[in-house]
Amino acid sequence: MTQDERDTAAAVPTGRVRRFLRFGGMASGIAGDVAVGGMRALAQGRRPDVAQLLLTRKNTLRLTDGLSHLRGAALKLGQMLSMDTGLVLPDDLTAILGRMRDDARHMPPKQLQSVLNAEWGAGWYSRFARFDLRPFAAASIGQVHRAVLPDGRDLAIKVQYPGVRASIDSDVDNVAVLLRMPGLLPRGLDLAPLLAEAKRQLHAEADYLAEAGHLARFGTLLQGSGKFVLPELHAGLCTPQVLAMTYVDSVPLDNLVDAPQAVRDRVAAALIELVLHELFVFGAMQTDPNLANYRYDPGTGRIVLLDFGAVQPVAPDLAADFRTLARVTLDGSPDETRAAMLRIGYFGPATPAHLRNLIQAMFDVAMEPLRQDAPFDFGRSDLLERLRDMGLAIGDDRALAHVPPAATLFLHRKIGGMYLMASKLRARVALRPMIEARLHPTPGPKGAAR
Repeated sequence: MTQDERDTAAAVPTGRVRRFLRFGGMASGIAGDVAVGGMRALAQGRRPDVAQLLLTRKNTLRLTDGLSHLRGAALKLGQMLSMDTGLVLPDDLTAILGRMRDDARHMPPKQLQSVLNAEWGAGWYSRFARFDLRPFAAASIGQVHRAVLPDGRDLAIKVQYPGVRASIDSDVDNVAVLLRMPGLLPRGLDLAPLLAEAKRQLHAEADYLAEAGHLARFGTLLQGSGKFVLPELHAGLCTPQVLAMTYVDSVPLDNLVDAPQAVRDRVAAALIELVLHELFVFGAMQTDPNLANYRYDPGTGRIVLLDFGAVQPVAPDLAADFRTLARVTLDGSPDETRAAMLRIGYFGPATPAHLRNLIQAMFDVAMEPLRQDAPFDFGRSDLLERLRDMGLAIGDDRALAHVPPAATLFLHRKIGGMYLMASKLRARVALRPMIEARLHPTPGPKGAAR
């Protein structure tokens, strides 16, 4: 084993007690640093700033390293909150959570073998001509290995970390305790509905047989697509904790940042169009916009779609509400837009007027790309920076107490992720024609993005 392997491989702590002790160690270490920093500030005649003391570099490293070592729901929740969900968090906290998106470690081979012995039975290695014990990808809930069957078929095998499913509820509760430390969030902000939905979604994501069903469904919806390609299931090797599928040779979407403009424009437009199909046609959306879930096949020019664990149903009423919001965004009045935003839950009836105005102003800025007929140049726009500044102003308002419905937040997370993707690719996309084409209901889950 190389030095790099020793540095990145770490056994996943299993059992609630062991994981709770990890959380307790993080919390006590952070609290100790805050206490020491507070006393130092008082000795210097300054009033301690609790939020600033919490978010020191030392505490940032303690939190991210600890959650990355735990993996499972603890790491996944941090990753979910770090994306643009529409829930505005303080800038420093978002930076901490964002670091965890690329910080997952993998299991050592001995622990991997124990997991696969339990899933496939002893002697499972003989079912393959080759099985790479070192994964080529590691994420919050599982890691992915390359394998070759005796008949030559090339597979990608996703293996769930042990204990993930059993620890979801306790992990989310423990992360919530950390988030509720004084000074991190506005005092009246109620995270309970979002955390409850996060638990539900994480339980669904940890069921690899359910993910297999989502992969098969999207494979059917996009069958024959000239724009997308999906892995095919190998059902005989799938279990609730193992997902087996064909390996699709491809490159990261990041590789396209220097591709010809036409390629970048085409890829970004296809992914945005797919989101509209998910929302308005398919009635189901893959809500994790992590760029690692999208790859590119240079040989065919098709986009490879991966990871269907975070698929959420889109209720017809919610799709209708978003269709109404899209219509009034393009051609309606500010009052109509506000009414549509209230119905969806961007703010509530009790939200102070100044916050409603700020949230609507931020929404209006976000909709600028949709209102112009010409392609919007994501590469030259300062749109994301302006949205970030407006979001920080909202997040710093101590009167902020309303949390949008979970379904809206996770859908918004996907839409926000597409903005980030288009900006990273410096794409030019005409969005208004796409939206106008979806202003009227489409019967049935047909009309796949071809």
